[in-house]
Amino acid sequence: MAAKTLEESDVGIFCYISKLPGFRGILKQRYSDFIVNEVDKEGNVVHLTSLDAPPEISEETVTKIDDTANSKSYASEVDTFRSLAGDSDAKRLEALISQINTGVEESVSPIILSPDSDKSHRTAMHNFFKQNFKFLVTDVVDGPDASSKCIRVRLNTGGHKNKGRNSKKRKERVDMPFDSRGSENWSETDGKFLRFHLYKENKETQEALGVIGKMLGIQPRSFGFAGTKDKRAISTQMVTVFKQHATKVAALNARLIGIKVGDFCYVREGLLLGQLLGNRFTVTLRGVVADSEDTIKLSADALGKLGFINYFGLQRFGSGSVPTHLIGATLLRGEWKTAVSMILDPREGERNPIAKAREYYKESNDIEGTLRQLPRHLVAERAILQCLKKCPGNYLQALKAIPRTLRMMYVHSYQSYLWNHAASIRVQKYGNNQVVLGDLVYRKGDDTEKVTRHVNPECEDDNHNDVYDSNNPDEISETDVPEERNNLIKVVTTEDIVTGNYTIEDVVLPMPGSRVVYPNNSTANVYHDLAKKDAISLTESVHSVKEFSITNMTGSYRRVFQKPVDFEWELLEYTDGDIPLVETDLDKISDYKPVKMVRVEDPADGNEGKIDCVKQAEGVEDDDEAEDAGEECLPNIESRCRSNSQKAQMALKLSFTLPSSCYATMAIRELLKTSTSVAFHKTLN
Repeated sequence: MAAKTLEESDVGIFCYISKLPGFRGILKQRYSDFIVNEVDKEGNVVHLTSLDAPPEISEETVTKIDDTANSKSYASEVDTFRSLAGDSDAKRLEALISQINTGVEESVSPIILSPDSDKSHRTAMHNFFKQNFKFLVTDVVDGPDASSKCIRVRLNTGGHKNKGRNSKKRKERVDMPFDSRGSENWSETDGKFLRFHLYKENKETQEALGVIGKMLGIQPRSFGFAGTKDKRAISTQMVTVFKQHATKVAALNARLIGIKVGDFCYVREGLLLGQLLGNRFTVTLRGVVADSEDTIKLSADALGKLGFINYFGLQRFGSGSVPTHLIGATLLRGEWKTAVSMILDPREGERNPIAKAREYYKESNDIEGTLRQLPRHLVAERAILQCLKKCPGNYLQALKAIPRTLRMMYVHSYQSYLWNHAASIRVQKYGNNQVVLGDLVYRKGDDTEKVTRHVNPECEDDNHNDVYDSNNPDEISETDVPEERNNLIKVVTTEDIVTGNYTIEDVVLPMPGSRVVYPNNSTANVYHDLAKKDAISLTESVHSVKEFSITNMTGSYRRVFQKPVDFEWELLEYTDGDIPLVETDLDKISDYKPVKMVRVEDPADGNEGKIDCVKQAEGVEDDDEAEDAGEECLPNIESRCRSNSQKAQMALKLSFTLPSSCYATMAIRELLKTSTSVAFHKTLN
């Protein structure tokens, strides 16, 4: 595979909106220069405002399952059950209740009732348990012969039954979609989910939740979130966890490093991917150099006024030397063995432990030995190897062993590759000022149109970070949209152009799928021509595996042009590149203030424009004690402050909100007129 770093032109990113010159600026010189706050479905920006747990019901007053059993003998209920099920089953039930009364939940074994071929009678039995024994749950297992079934009765440890009939492992996990350990002590008046705000620094969402889950002793499936955020950033987002007490989760703050949790409340539903409107970004570009400040000001104003081309950013296509869209193309062609090789084979530029494990597998084909070496965060690779261990040579099954959101991102990445090229051709041929004949637009007058003015739901969430390469999650989950979405799309006619009903902001392009329509102009050719070069048809599939078939996806639509919402910008000066320039949520809680650059007049020589480093540490106010110290910089950070004679540098601070599908890096690209690749910005450093 190609070893070169992926460039924007490789994935169809060519054009800009404004003709203004760009300027130099370093993106993410520090991870604290990139701050992301989720925007919830109601349009509220999610912040960390408190680390404290709310007052909880004391443990003594919370109803426990075993206390419920202890508080009653259930003699009358058992007698009623005896008349319904018979004496032998009633004795089994009495023994189960007695076992529960011992209080040792781990030792409570399920009971199997007598075989029963009468479905209506079994239904009556299920209902009886629901009404009279809420601390027990029932399901059905096979009886001794083909015509009979047996009701199984077991302790209810929380959660809902997940009917994976053919999964022995699922039955062993008591059919629970959530890890319920530690959740038995739960008030029925509380929602089953604890919602909290997760603040993290320089960590992926899954990584942060993995740390929290390990401390709580629960599995990752217990957590829910609307979208994953950039790793190299400071971000705050909503998370839900199944049946965990706020006091227990809040207590982790003392041990968590680079992670904080707070703003707790109980809710009835867990969060799902996509349940957000967008994200609020605060981006600081350091080392800004331009012909003049006017160049910067004009460019920033133009970004707010004109917006940017709504490309899928480079992170959509993975950070490794094997771009995810190439793997996606291989899957669409049905080349399963090749796809597996592309995911497992050695790659350029990977860290030594990973590179070593890949090389070892390629040379030895030793799956066990490779799994011992391969880091756990390489989810796709480990899933493939574990499947090949059980089913040697079954490459399709191995690909299906990858978690769905992860394996689907390869095909979605290819859709994004086609979309980017189509967007570039649309801009190159028809410009960015007006709607042209044959363009696709959202119909006017629909309620959805009002929503999409602010944050458009038709785009996939680029901050889902559904693991676009297995060690660098990207940000998108599903591209499929409801069929009625097509009814919101229309092809622009001559009459539309004459009446001026639509503007350039209304123009959309499809993400390929079976239910989308393509523009009625030359832009449509881009999709089919590019796919044809990759030996892929967008109208028929060469294999019968639906999830890797583009014709089985409904597709969606995405705006070609996007304006940042609530856009603000500010020029800053600084002398120390190691000190944060923007206050984070955690800073605000801790009364910690970032460096503040101020211009002061030196009374000794009357010179203006001298830069002083002023910083307030945690809990220190502008009090008399600080003034008496006579220091320009507080003692605890004196070593971090540079001399006044050091040359000041310029930074550009940008704040804006984008829909969940939009990449902040593409807005920055429009401003700087330079590549957003990590490799390029490392050279600026």
